[in-house]
Amino acid sequence: MSGSPPSPAWVVAALYQFLPLPDPAALREELLALATRLGLCGTLIVAPEGINGTVAGSREAVSELHAFLRAAGFGGLEYKESLSPEQPFKRLKVRLKKEIVTLGVPVKPLAQVGHYLDPQEWNALLSDPDVLVIDTRNRYEVRAGTFQGAVNPELDSFREFPAWVEEHLGGQRERRVAMFCTGGIRCEKSTSLLRQMGFQDVYHLRGGILRYLEDIPPQQSRWEGECFVFDGRVTVGHGLEPGESEMCQSCGWPLTPEETRHPHFERGVSCEHCHAHTTERQKASFRDRQRLYDAAAED
Repeated sequence: MSGSPPSPAWVVAALYQFLPLPDPAALREELLALATRLGLCGTLIVAPEGINGTVAGSREAVSELHAFLRAAGFGGLEYKESLSPEQPFKRLKVRLKKEIVTLGVPVKPLAQVGHYLDPQEWNALLSDPDVLVIDTRNRYEVRAGTFQGAVNPELDSFREFPAWVEEHLGGQRERRVAMFCTGGIRCEKSTSLLRQMGFQDVYHLRGGILRYLEDIPPQQSRWEGECFVFDGRVTVGHGLEPGESEMCQSCGWPLTPEETRHPHFERGVSCEHCHAHTTERQKASFRDRQRLYDAAAED
């Protein structure tokens, strides 16, 4: 139709599955060769417990990767696609790690996990005042948006979550607890952790915030703000449309349009959250870096 914007060129696929792998190093090499040939960008993490990652590429490339993973035994992938008008990652990384998401405490997400709730069921649970709803993401992610009434543990790293649970929930094992994260993977481990600690009534949002924003229309939504994503879009909103936030390249905070108008905001250099914590020498270095980025963008 005349006047319609062109379709976004980049398909973004977020995926994970817990699956014991006999030779994760060999799978890592296969994935690196395949993703390189397909021209994908983003990150894939392979570990003895499974696979996790977010990658982007053409429609054909992402479909071929998805088909390869299914053929390799990942028939139960938690898999979501969205679109980006620009390349969302600078390069490709395929990493071999001990865990596909680092909790630092041994848990059994395949054998001991919470009750999964689909987005509509999640809305019903949020209406129960006796349920403790916990956002398991890091503080800078929560900054961009969260569910109404959710507890923010103020985490700098997911590894801090077990200690937070012990300190704040250790004597409340009878509580009904519901947890959520970006795509669902952190909650696979956080719910397993709570079950291991003796909590019985534990729930988590299947597919995470991304599936919720994809499935629930804005008029029925209990979500406030935007969802931080680990790519060049910074945030997404309902329908997984790219959000309005911009990342501070100095400290990593997602900034609203209003925050980019703050006197301490200088693109690539500082924002109101970090301006006082960097020296003038550091700011000068950041300005030089930003000039290089701007020059490259103009070429």
